[in-house]
Amino acid sequence: MIETIKLTKRYGDLIAANEITLKLEEGDVFGFIGPNGSGKTTTMRMLATLLNPDYGEAYVCGKSIYTHPQEIRRLVGYMPDFFGVYDDMKVIEYLEFFAAAYRINGPSRRKICEEKLELVDMTYKRDAMVNQLSRGQTQRIGLARVLLHEPQVLLLDEPASGLDPRVRIEIRNLLKRLGQLKKTIIVSSHILPELADVCNKVGMIEKGILFINGRVDEVMQQVRHAIILNIRVLAETDRAAKLLEQHDQVDKLKIDDGTLIVTLKQGVQDYSNIPSELIQAAFKLTLFREEELNLETAFMELTKGLVQ
Repeated sequence: MIETIKLTKRYGDLIAANEITLKLEEGDVFGFIGPNGSGKTTTMRMLATLLNPDYGEAYVCGKSIYTHPQEIRRLVGYMPDFFGVYDDMKVIEYLEFFAAAYRINGPSRRKICEEKLELVDMTYKRDAMVNQLSRGQTQRIGLARVLLHEPQVLLLDEPASGLDPRVRIEIRNLLKRLGQLKKTIIVSSHILPELADVCNKVGMIEKGILFINGRVDEVMQQVRHAIILNIRVLAETDRAAKLLEQHDQVDKLKIDDGTLIVTLKQGVQDYSNIPSELIQAAFKLTLFREEELNLETAFMELTKGLVQ
């Protein structure tokens, strides 16, 4: 659905996008992660055919951004970080205006607009004035707008930027629903946890360089050198620590507020014997779990020494 080959954009001496190469299939939700100014928006604008690259190639739904820009625009829904709304228009009028621009005419226009309002949970605001909406409500109306023409590809630039935590959760849930519709989605963010449970693929970009690009589980595997366990016992934490320190599967151990943070030796995958051995030693377990990595931890680990 989306393929880029050494896609490059320069502004004088600044290389905003440096030979970006990636490939996404139908239904992929790609988290584009990087700090502000790293090249995310430049890359997405090139894919939306709003910005011409200096070098490289990109295909959207099999069509080149050089030779078929008009066709690509019919297949893509692009939502920038900030976009204006028109004064003195109701929400439903705003959507119908853009539906007409997409040449959606006749009785189906109102029906489609109502369907998209329902999809983004904004039906209750259909008759509100667009310039009186909150930032979160405006973002959801923006999502409804880019969905009007049933695009196969969605390019969402920082859709949760500037929103309060509750609204960010609502936007994440909406992105999950869009992913279930088998649309190919690129969603950018500089806030790493926002994308952790939304995307199946992730790219990490810094100073125009896409230095990580792959499935989320593969990226996590690059970071995880050893399994870490969090263990709590009802009593005698120090005794449990001494027992575990002598275990042949344990590399190191520390105690953090009563929790035993146990790092296993590299290569150890099966640790099912550890809880049974603790129970046999008369300990009562109140917590035993494998510590999960997140995208923020992965980003910090993978950028270490790579980016100045």
